[in-house]
Amino acid sequence: MQDPLLSVRDLNITFRSEGRVTQAVRGVSFDLGAEKLGIVGESGSGKSQTGRALMRLSPPSAEITAERMQFGGIDLLRASERQMMRIRGNDIAMILQDPKYSLNPLMKVGKQIAEAYRMHHRVGRSEARSRAMAMLESVHIRDPERVYELLPHEVSGGMGQRIMIAMMLIAEPKLIIADEPTSALDVTVRRQVLSVLQELVDRAGASLIFISHDLNLVADFCDRVLVMYRGRVLENLPAAALGQARHPYTRGLLDSLPRLDHPCDELAVPVRDPAWLDAPAA
Repeated sequence: MQDPLLSVRDLNITFRSEGRVTQAVRGVSFDLGAEKLGIVGESGSGKSQTGRALMRLSPPSAEITAERMQFGGIDLLRASERQMMRIRGNDIAMILQDPKYSLNPLMKVGKQIAEAYRMHHRVGRSEARSRAMAMLESVHIRDPERVYELLPHEVSGGMGQRIMIAMMLIAEPKLIIADEPTSALDVTVRRQVLSVLQELVDRAGASLIFISHDLNLVADFCDRVLVMYRGRVLENLPAAALGQARHPYTRGLLDSLPRLDHPCDELAVPVRDPAWLDAPAA
């Protein structure tokens, strides 16, 4: 069996502030191969903290421990900051939720993509511009010459997210972490952006961690799903089998979704049991 690209064992993330201790992630373990892994759960379940810990982008107040956090042959826990600077963007890239908070508002979007490429490749400005232009075309942006010269506030939400994808994927990373990349978009644009992301992932042969609240979207888009609750993974199952999930928390999330084929007057509210924090994952 081929070794996984990413292997995580017993990841814990704790925050201490003014005498309070908050355990954001509790004993998370998973392997990731050449696949699209969805991580779902309510706000505060530890999804984003898990993704940020993999890139060592947690805030200074976070205490991170793990038995193993291995990316290829690299121990991410013990890698120096200089090593992590080379890994971020080049080997592991993160697509964030809203481009208006991630793009530099004072720099043209094309230049931001070109600079992302130059950070990891010793090329001149002309070659970086050509690569950025090609990347804009690859994310299906019409008239890339015009878009290259725009500032972030001059592009729509859907175009901004495509620009963010182009910037993060221009270095062809092996692992992409997408943290709610479509939550601010309407349904039609969301599908278009996912189609672009799928196309680029397939072309690069990259692995993907897709963090989302949208269970239906994850079931359609991903290969496998981790369901998180209060920092724990309660269920790990194929995405195609998400509708047949067994854990009562996952069932509660699914039952709380509105359905056109089963209209109801009142949606179900997920029931939560503190005992799940100590019980083995399904």
